[in-house]
Amino acid sequence: MSPHSEADDVALLVNFLVAFGNVIGPGPHFIAGADKHFTNLFAVLVGETSKGRKGMSWNRIRELFSRIDGQWAAYKTPDGLSSGEGLIWAVRDQIMKENPIKKEGWVVDYQEVIEDAGVSDKRLLIVEGEFASILKVMQRDGNTLSPVIRGAWDKGILQSLTKNSPAKATDVHISILGHISREELLRNLTSTEMGNGFGNRFLWVCVRRSKSLPDGGIVPEEKIKALVDRIKDAVSKIQGIGFVTRDKEANEIWHAVYSSLSEGKPGLYGALIARAEAQAMRLACIYALLDSSAIVRAEHLRGALAIWEYCEESAHYIFGDRTGNPVADKIMFALYNGPLSQTALHGLFKRHVKGEAIGDALELLLRLGKVECEEKETGGRPTIIWHLKQV
Repeated sequence: MSPHSEADDVALLVNFLVAFGNVIGPGPHFIAGADKHFTNLFAVLVGETSKGRKGMSWNRIRELFSRIDGQWAAYKTPDGLSSGEGLIWAVRDQIMKENPIKKEGWVVDYQEVIEDAGVSDKRLLIVEGEFASILKVMQRDGNTLSPVIRGAWDKGILQSLTKNSPAKATDVHISILGHISREELLRNLTSTEMGNGFGNRFLWVCVRRSKSLPDGGIVPEEKIKALVDRIKDAVSKIQGIGFVTRDKEANEIWHAVYSSLSEGKPGLYGALIARAEAQAMRLACIYALLDSSAIVRAEHLRGALAIWEYCEESAHYIFGDRTGNPVADKIMFALYNGPLSQTALHGLFKRHVKGEAIGDALELLLRLGKVECEEKETGGRPTIIWHLKQV
């Protein structure tokens, strides 16, 4: 497909892996500690507003999967999210209620009846072309979208705590594909979502336009058919697969990279890649299943680690030196232009931020090794000067 599309090669690959991981459903999984991890992925393509060709990459993959599972492509890949309750309703379990049984006008018993048949196919791939809209919705008071999304990645059991929403969803298999520009992402991803684990459930993928095709691009039919047949064959062969494990060689590689994957890294960048081990293994499982295998081999794990490395580098490029603390980040950006006195730093906020919050932010920057301070003698009270730490 790549030679016939202006979309980024990485965007095509990530869209494909997310789609395949969803279409196979909630069967194959690996176990890490006490947790089951399935093949549902969350990914956000980050680029320029239109020049990254983010939407084009999904359109290609959706067209491909419409020939693999037409029902899934038609009914299980909706656009947009607005509330946690709406997401639960899309994959809800059967809802029962008790109807009174009356005799001579008196209630003598109750009979359980089906109020709503629910949804039997729990697969769902949400495609949000304007991912910034999700981030904005989550900032509204009382919106339940963030905890429901986090639950969908974790355990596949969703339930709203609002009294007017009786729906519950179990064994769900939800994936998310989002598109956003870097500017919108930095503006709308709040410190709350950075810190509560929402952000690190996503693969952050930098994309750009790969080539110019003035006449568009048409993939030869024989190539499409060959790919469709191969994927259909894989989907058919892996039906019934449950537990996925690593072979000896893959396990040796895993042991070699595990410390690096699980090592905590500072700042916002570190917070957003904190699920590296789980993300890498989900990707490795998908690669194995594409080969109709319940065993992750070395080549599957290497492929997954290569993608994860790209996502990690993307996260570093996108979020860079940001700490996740807006006060600390503003101080950092101010110090890029040169050293400032402590008085000048307080003046940045024009009395809109308490001194205690500024002090906490400076302490955070010191702890992260981002800044240094020194006292400058003035003949009276020393002046404290802050500057970026030289690496």
